Formats: sequence, structure tokens, C-alpha cells
Amino acid sequence: MYEVSASRVVPGDPAHAFAAVLPAPLTELFDRRFGPIPTIREVTDQDGEWATVGQTRTIHLADGGSMREELTDVSAPMSFGYRISGIRGPMRPLVAEAEGRWDFAADGDGTRVTWTWRLHPTNVATGLLMPGFAWCWRRYAALALERVEQVVTRS
Repeated sequence: MYEVSASRVVPGDPAHAFAAVLPAPLTELFDRRFGPIPTIREVTDQDGEWATVGQTRTIHLADGGSMREELTDVSAPMSFGYRISGIRGPMRPLVAEAEGRWDFAADGDGTRVTWTWRLHPTNVATGLLMPGFAWCWRRYAALALERVEQVVTRS
């Protein structure tokens, strides 16, 4: 297992940020690629607003890959977590599955939003590539957190 994390302080209180981010369209948050990590092209198989533990959806990536996401924890207004499985496409040889978590904590007059991934490499050899993947992921996450701030600011 390899853990990566990125944070950004956004305006407003944690309850407001949480309520804006949890149901936000993934295609809006992840619309910029970094290196080998693509944008999200489309989300399918989602019933209703993303808010209930046990919900699942399929994420389709711009590089032709896809993955299944399951919402595993919702602890409003502090955090929510999910599991990524069924990875297909270019990322499949590298990552078997991942757990993700978004945390929201008061920070001065704003909220520190932290996004964390726990990556499970497909094998020991691909585990050796995780530091390089982590470097790309942190930059991808920084781009996504810019979008998170925009979503929080306008809601």
C-alpha cells in the first residue's frame, strides 16, 4: 500500500465545503490531466445524488480506461470515503485498487480540504513505480483542488 495526499484551504466553513464537494460532478472537478493521469470523461451507473454509503458508479476516463467507485463512508461534515476497483485501461497494470478519502477541517477563516488515496499496486514490481506515480498524482490533485475551490466558492 502506498499513500498520497494533497490539501488546499478554501473559503467558508467545513459544512459548506463538504456539502459542495460530495455531490459535485466528477467531470467538473477532474477536467485537467497531468502526465499519465487523464481527465474524467463521463460518469455512468449512478442512481441519484452521490451521498449514500453503498452507492456505486462507473468512472470513464479520457484515455479509454474506467473504474468502479463505491461510497464507503459519509461522516458529514468532516469526511467521506470511497473505494476504487475494477480498474481498466492504462492504469490497470500499475494499480489493483485504491481507497480515497476527502477530509474537511476548519483552518483559520476557511476549510482545509484534504484528498488522500491509498494505492494498492498490482505487484511488488509495480510497487517500485509508486513514487513516480505519486509525484504525478500530487500535481493532478493540485489541479483538482483548484476546481474544488471554485465549486465551493460559487455554491
